[in-house]
Amino acid sequence: MAVSSGYDGNGAAAAPIRVLGPLEVSGERGPVSVAPGRQEIVLGALVLELNRVVETTRLVDALWAQDPPKTARAQVQICISRLRKALSDGGVDAIIETRARGYVLRAPEDATDIGTFRRLVAEAHALARDGRKMPAVERLRSATGLWRGRCLAGLPSEALAGTAAQWDERRLEAVETCMRLLLELGRHEHLVGELMQLVGCHPLRERLRGHLMVALYRSGRQAEALDAYHRGRAMLAEELGLEPGRELRDLAQAILTDDPGLALEPAAPRAVAPALCTEAAQERGADRDPVVTPRQLPADIGDFVADGTLVSAVGDAVTEGQDKGQLNVVLVLGGPGVGKSTLARHVAHRLATEHFPDGQLYCDLREAGGQLVGPAQVLGRFLRALGVPGQAIPEALDERAEMYRSLLAGRRILVLLDDAVSESQVMPLLPGTGSSGVLVTSRGQLTALPGTRRFDVEPLGQTQAVQLLGRIIGEQRVESEREAAGDLIRLVGGLPLALRIIGARLVARPHWSLTSMWHRLENEQRRLDELAHGELSIRASLSLSYDGLAAADRRLLCLLSLAEGTEIPSWLGAALLDDTTPHPTDLLEPLIDMRLLDITATDRDGEFRCGMWHIVRMFARERLSEESTEAERAGAVRRMVGGWMALVERAHKEIYGGTYTLVAGRGERWYPPEDHVRSCLRDPLGWLESEQANLLNAVELAARSGLDELCWELATALVTLFEARGYPELWERTHRVALAAVQRTGNERGQAAVLGSLGTLHLYRGEHEAAGPYLSAALEIFERVGEVRGQALCLRDLARIERHHGDDDRALALYESAERHFVRAQDAIGRAYVLGEMAHITMRRADFTRTRSALDEALGICRSAGFGRGQALALRRLGQMLMYQERYEEAERTLLEVLAMVGASGDLVGEGYVLHDLGRVNAHLRRTDQAVRYYSRSARIRERILDHSGAAAVRADIVAILGRPMTPVC
Repeated sequence: MAVSSGYDGNGAAAAPIRVLGPLEVSGERGPVSVAPGRQEIVLGALVLELNRVVETTRLVDALWAQDPPKTARAQVQICISRLRKALSDGGVDAIIETRARGYVLRAPEDATDIGTFRRLVAEAHALARDGRKMPAVERLRSATGLWRGRCLAGLPSEALAGTAAQWDERRLEAVETCMRLLLELGRHEHLVGELMQLVGCHPLRERLRGHLMVALYRSGRQAEALDAYHRGRAMLAEELGLEPGRELRDLAQAILTDDPGLALEPAAPRAVAPALCTEAAQERGADRDPVVTPRQLPADIGDFVADGTLVSAVGDAVTEGQDKGQLNVVLVLGGPGVGKSTLARHVAHRLATEHFPDGQLYCDLREAGGQLVGPAQVLGRFLRALGVPGQAIPEALDERAEMYRSLLAGRRILVLLDDAVSESQVMPLLPGTGSSGVLVTSRGQLTALPGTRRFDVEPLGQTQAVQLLGRIIGEQRVESEREAAGDLIRLVGGLPLALRIIGARLVARPHWSLTSMWHRLENEQRRLDELAHGELSIRASLSLSYDGLAAADRRLLCLLSLAEGTEIPSWLGAALLDDTTPHPTDLLEPLIDMRLLDITATDRDGEFRCGMWHIVRMFARERLSEESTEAERAGAVRRMVGGWMALVERAHKEIYGGTYTLVAGRGERWYPPEDHVRSCLRDPLGWLESEQANLLNAVELAARSGLDELCWELATALVTLFEARGYPELWERTHRVALAAVQRTGNERGQAAVLGSLGTLHLYRGEHEAAGPYLSAALEIFERVGEVRGQALCLRDLARIERHHGDDDRALALYESAERHFVRAQDAIGRAYVLGEMAHITMRRADFTRTRSALDEALGICRSAGFGRGQALALRRLGQMLMYQERYEEAERTLLEVLAMVGASGDLVGEGYVLHDLGRVNAHLRRTDQAVRYYSRSARIRERILDHSGAAAVRADIVAILGRPMTPVC
């Protein structure tokens, strides 16, 4: 990478980051070295989109034109990291920030030469409008002097070449404007040499040639002016088979006839451009080629409904900076049937008359059969629409594009390109100057299109969907069945195309009610059949996106329909395909690009979660048998459930310090990438909570798929969540499903594990009598199959029943037996729990030495394992012991420490217990108000987790301290 002294060609302080030529960077400490190759390309891409997000996929495309390696995203991250260090070390006033989809270079506009150029040109335009032409010329000279060569010269990136070429085009536009202003100021004699050089470098630019002709004519060199015209005409005819444009022909005619309109009026200089004297030339009968104004927009829709804010934002983006010559390319993105084309057409009609009076060009870039329309074909249509005879249209794509840009130069024309599939379709159709606007709709991202503004179209909200349905079938009909209308909208997810089909069918059959329509759609197997009317079809719309996918992506989409959760984590695609890539998100990217999946959330490491519309899921299910065999589908489900099991097991290990207290099975695990596992399990209990819906679905899917071993393992492992966060109803739901699954297959070990866990659930609910049969049945099986840890768990819980019955001797004997079994099973945490419970018995017997010894040992075990919940439990028992010893202030301090621990971990059950203990401590200290507050908080929590017997015990203590019942706790 070249380095610079820090000054531009005009002697002014140069911007720290310069791309108008070879890439250069300098900071407070002098030149900054950026490694050539990838780092230069990444920085160049970020500078070209200063203060705007550049998606990672675009950076990958910029670095690898074809077949990027599997490590592409990781290599981009490495480049970003090194660039951040280089900018920081060099003292450059710019930082690279990470965003959900990519990165943004955050810096002041003048930190780059592009920003300085943009500012200077804007100032020049403002000065020229105020009649201050010489200061405007000075600004333009400074702006064009920033160039040190072609934009990003030497960077080997095809993807960036298009954007760089646009900046080179803007420089030439600024040069042309500067020449025009100098001509208006009467500097024609001094411009001849410079204009000759410019025309020699850019012989096909008619504006520069026109400026040269005017300068020569005003310098008394009429013959040379006409010679310049004829040389340009001959070159156009030879290279493109074209005649010069109308403006240049009119100017030549005016020079030939010595038109007085060409003379510079000293008192009031007239603007002289190639368009000068057009009217005079017409009066004398010069060539009168008619100016064709195309009006190709399809009709707007009368019942259009959309987010008004979005409509305004898209319109503003298309016209923003139009008066400054800034070309705006606006992308309207969305999935199949979401209404992006309808919105774009509506916006185009709103802008057509006022902002684009010179015409509107339109093309659907996908034909009725789904075939793509190539850019050469589109250019042929557009050129004919602009008045070019068929025989004058060149064959080569590049030549057609050059002619198209020439015809649009200086004209205010809106180009609407509907349903674009790739950047290569769109790039040749972009105008060369900023007087026109471009509006593109696409299902994909089109990330390589330079300088674009992007807007995502989402399905309609409830209010807008009701409004659309009312406009189609009549508001009165909707109002009369408002509830059914809401049900229909929810059934199709607010998708506008689906609502239009429903509306069309109801209009065609006025005797149908909205309720009857809902019943037709309720059957999932026939829903896509019902969502068709005439040429409108949800299935056909989805097929266009589906058929555009690669075979591997189609297969993945179909397999993803097997996942029934509300969200799809990034690792799930890799599990379904059994792909061991370290970056599983890459597998989902093509489906996201085609809007068949939506990103619903992104974590702090950039890993995202996706959602799949219900209609897309049904469509994918239809295609499932075409894309996979029964054995492949079974394997995909097994790996998916195995992935959930591996993550839940790991979460349990993170919480407990190991697989303690879990009865292990032989279900097959599928392990997501380790980096992903570490990321999502930073807060293991929080992760279990956030994935609750997916985990419940996984238990039920395993049962339906005959994966009984994984089913019972996953259900019992989820007790880690259910017990800590208070979900007894989910505990029971998953275990009833798992019990049925293991009973169907005669899986004894699984039956024992589920029965034992159900017994624990009854104890959790305070249903001691109901717990006994479950625990006894589980213990019998565990003894038969030789499962030591399972026996220990059952003995532990049977001891709790004996304690409830008041038989502490029997309970202590069972606890001692459980401890021996936990030692045999090498389950330290199970043993620590038993030690705590034995301590509670010895505490009540006032054997405080033995109690303290057991609690110290339990606390040491839990601290060694890093099991926070166990530490809190042991400390709570210590606080209770201090209460028994009437050391209430010490007990309060200990219990407040426990309260902080369980609150931080979200352990609602533990919080309910320790609040009750704190109430008792404060009651002993005669702090009645504080005691009641603790009791009240405890009662609320225990009601919330459905611990009604526990809540009743708390209320009994409130009555005891107040002498009367308190107002019921909500």
